[in-house]
Parts: sequence; C-alpha cells; structure tokens
Amino acid sequence: MYDVIIAGAGPAGAMLAAELRLHDVRVLILEKETGPLSYDRIVGLHIRSIELMAMRGLLDRMREHGRRRPAGAYFAAIDKPAPAGLDSPYAYLLGIAQPVVVELLSEHATALGARIRRGCPVTGFTQDDDAVTVELADGERLRTRYLVGCDGAHSTVRKLLGVGFPGEPARNYTLMGDLELAVPPGPIADRRVHIRPAGAGVYRIIVPAGAGEHTEPPTLEDFQRQLHAVAGTDFGARSPRWMSRFGDATRLADHYRIGRVLLAGDAAHIHPPLGGQGLNLGLQDAFNLGWKLAARIRGWAPDNLLDTYAAERRPVAADVLDNTRAQTALVADDPGARAARRLLTKLMDFDEVNRYLLEQITAIGVRYDFGDGPDLLGRRLPDVGHVYERLHRGRGLLLDRTGRLTAGGWSDRVDYVGDPAADLDVPCVLARPDGHVAWIGDDQRDLDRHLARWFGYPAG
Repeated sequence: MYDVIIAGAGPAGAMLAAELRLHDVRVLILEKETGPLSYDRIVGLHIRSIELMAMRGLLDRMREHGRRRPAGAYFAAIDKPAPAGLDSPYAYLLGIAQPVVVELLSEHATALGARIRRGCPVTGFTQDDDAVTVELADGERLRTRYLVGCDGAHSTVRKLLGVGFPGEPARNYTLMGDLELAVPPGPIADRRVHIRPAGAGVYRIIVPAGAGEHTEPPTLEDFQRQLHAVAGTDFGARSPRWMSRFGDATRLADHYRIGRVLLAGDAAHIHPPLGGQGLNLGLQDAFNLGWKLAARIRGWAPDNLLDTYAAERRPVAADVLDNTRAQTALVADDPGARAARRLLTKLMDFDEVNRYLLEQITAIGVRYDFGDGPDLLGRRLPDVGHVYERLHRGRGLLLDRTGRLTAGGWSDRVDYVGDPAADLDVPCVLARPDGHVAWIGDDQRDLDRHLARWFGYPAG
C-alpha cells in the first residue's frame, strides 16, 4: 500500500513527489513514457517559481543549468521593462531546458525516497472509502491512499474520473522549435512571429501554423513553408534541434478533487503559452497541494485543509486562462487588435498598470482569501533576511519580531525564527509551508487559533 501514487513524472508530478517526501509520505510516480523527454525545449521560470526553488534549496542547481534574463515584456510580448522595486531578490526570468527541470526535480524527489516507474501508464482505477486501486497496462494492480493525476492535457486520470474539462477548443495552431538558419533574419512585421538567437547559428522560432486539425508531429518542411508564407523566405531553415506544435485550446477542470483522486498541472488546466505561465502554474499547484496532502496522510490536517487546495488554486488557474485569452486577442493581426495593443502599450507606461500585469504573469501578485487583515495576509512572504533558507524542510514558519511568541505544541510542524530586525512592517507572521502568510499579529491566543486552523491539534 502506497500513501500516494502520482500519474505523470513531469514537472508538477516530480515537484509534488518531492514535497510529499519531505513529510515521509510513501510515494510512487507512474510514468507512461519509457525514458526522459527527448526534446530540448527552453522554458522560463518566473519569479514565484524561482522563489519556490529557493525555499527548497534547489535554486543553485537550477541556475547552474539556466540563463538569467531580465524580467519584463511578458504580457503579449509588449516590450516594457519590469517596474522598479519588486520585493524579491529573484526578479528575473530563468531560461532553462524543460528536460533539465524535470531531471533535477526527479533527482530531488528520488533522493528524498520517492520511486519512479517508467513505461507504466495508468489505465484504470476504482476508489472506495479507504483507498484507490490503480490498474496498469500489464494488468498489475496497486493500492494507494490517494491518486493524483499530473498526466498532462490529455489526462487519463481526469477522463477516468469523469471530470468535465470545459472551455474553448483549439482554433489556431503555432509552430515552435529551435532550428539553424542560414540567413540571419531581419525585422518581421507579423507580431505572431518571433525569431531570436538560441545558440551558435540556432534560433528559437515561433510562427503561425494556421487553423484546422493537426494530429501529426511537425516537420522541417512545415516550418519552411510557414516562414515563407509570413516572411517571404524560410531563411534557410535546417537541422532542427526540436520542433513542436501547440494550439490555443483553453480549458479548466470542473473539479480538482473527487474523493481520493486529485488533479494538478496541465491535467487540471490548459491554455496558450503566451506569457510562459503553464509550467510555472503546475509547479505552484504541486507546492500548494503537497504539504496539505501530506498533512492528511500524517494525521494532523484540519478537517477542511485538503479542500483549500481547489479553493485556492482553481481561481488562480481561471485568472491565468483569462489573461492568456486577452493576450491572444492582443497579438491578433486585425485593426481592432492592433488598436487595443497600441492603447495597452501606452497604458503600460503607468507604473501601476505595468506592475499589475507583471505580478499577474509571474504569480507574485497571488493573494489567497484568508479573511480580513493587512495586505500581506494571504500573499507570499518575501525572502526577508534569507528566511527562505528556513523553509527547506517544508514546514510552517513563525517569524517573530517581538520575541514574545512561540509555536508551542505545533513545534513539530512549525519552525520558529526570532528576528527583531526582519524587514517587515508587521510584528509577526505565520507562514505556511508554501510560503503564504496565514496570520499577522502579536497576540499568542490569536496565533494559537490560526496555528490550529492550518496545522491541526497541538502535539501532546
């Protein structure tokens, strides 16, 4: 009997497995593919995801394999610099190959004790009051207390669970890949086309692929044909490193949990890649879910704690879907879209507008509804005084500037840091394992109530 079986060894699945293992949960990842990803697609870790890596001591390893780029020009690729004064030492984009992200997170999870079985697709499951029976393609059956579908946009777990996936189907498709170009490209008027250097003689190419159904993998000839259609030349495109095709389908699962089966990452939401939010959104799902599911399994979770996963993350996904819909409209090549883009470009000269859009894309503007209180309540705790180093174990954190408070009977789940010099304009904060501020104040009895709300009954 496992505690948790995760379907899918992508970024969300590997991140979730690692988070669960921090709490000694028995985890098995089942991955349908027999080996690692074969393509070298570069993705961008946004500010919030970089912070999450710092919270778990993974950032240095990620940076060894990535390239720092300035934050900004995220929303519909409108070229505006990041606003000044972002409250994060990680206010940049980290470009890194997606297979490297998966490999590093998988290594982290297995080092903590998670198991990964490749070539083992989930083909069925049934659940009862006590557990889930998972069926594999070869007929093997496994029992687990919980099953989490992190198996992508075409999630088998979601389909078997019978969860609706409403939204808009793909209407238009785009080609993306890294190819050599014999002729360096000049300016291209079509805003839907992006060509930028990605190494010696290699360019990252994004070009419209047109409408209609596309079921086969793209070919070099597809790129050459579409480049010629929009630019009058294919620039001598050759020697592709990797190629992919994506559509603009936008869908959100009706439910993130039914009984003992949950969904995370692309299994729960899909959208166009504008703003580069997809992988980041999945990582942040896993970070939110991991400690809550572990708390349920370890026996100290308050009754409704696991319900807060969907209550918090589904609205965030809905907002991402809406902002990608807006971005899709802004990059269209018709008079109305061009006028709207010109207007937004001017509006983004106002710091408040530019800041709002950047915080939305990078997820540092996310605020969960924890009730009335100071603006910091429900938001991410900034890395004041390198406090993220104290979150490596995936526990809660009481940051006390008064020296008068204590985690008391919750000290097995919550670490205490007394720091009168912490750069905060509030006396004390209680941060959850995912780094969101769950309480602000200076009264011990009020703190105890909120410790019980998020961390259950005190020990002893």
